[in-house]
Formats: sequence, C-alpha cells, structure tokens
Amino acid sequence: MINNNKNDNTVWQEQLTADQFNICRLKATEPPFTGKYTDCKTPGIYHCVCCDAPLFNSEHKYDSGSGWPSFWDAFIKDNLHEQADTSYGMRRIEVSCKNCDAHLGHVFTDGPEPTGLRYCINSAALNLKAL
Repeated sequence: MINNNKNDNTVWQEQLTADQFNICRLKATEPPFTGKYTDCKTPGIYHCVCCDAPLFNSEHKYDSGSGWPSFWDAFIKDNLHEQADTSYGMRRIEVSCKNCDAHLGHVFTDGPEPTGLRYCINSAALNLKAL
C-alpha cells in the first residue's frame, strides 16, 4: 500500500523498516559501504522505496568510491526534487522524490561525463526492479 499523505509519519513507520523511515522521512544517512546497492551490478530500474516512482537506471550507475550507490544521471528527472541543504555546515544539494518527498541523498558536480553529476543515493531509499 502506498501512503498518499506525504507527511503522515505514523503511516510511514508502519510501511517502512526503521532504516528506511529514518533515511527517507527523517533525512538520515546510511553509513558508507553498508547499503545493499553500493556494489550491485544487477541491470534494472531503481524505484523510490516509499512510492515506487522510477528514479535511476542501472545503466547510469558507476563506482564513485564514495560508499553509496552513485549515478551520473536520473532515469526520469521529473521524479526528482532538488533543494539546497546547508546542514552540518556544508553546502550540498539534497535530492528527494518529487512524488512523496522521500529523502534520497545528494547530488554533486564531481561525477563523470557526460553529465558531470554524481547522484549519491542511500540504498535504503531505493528498490531495484531487475530487468
């Protein structure tokens, strides 16, 4: 069941694991090199774990060495929302799911060509649907 109320944390807590809830709803971050998709090479589409929106294609995934799944482009850019994040004394761009407002991770401008982007995304925010 998909939660239609983006801000109803009671329902989200019932639908998500503790890690998924902390990351997607409370903007936590999983420790580096611990996520199930960090080293994953399975072809497929990565979807939002909260609302199932398609977000990233495995064809755009690469090993950034950062400890989180990294993508050089979004699968459907219109499914992502980007906003400034100045938490922890840093200047970053937060990436969230436009459909359900789930926190996914951050995007940086130190990625490979052709985009130069590095979408650094928490595994717990994703669900891979293998092709």
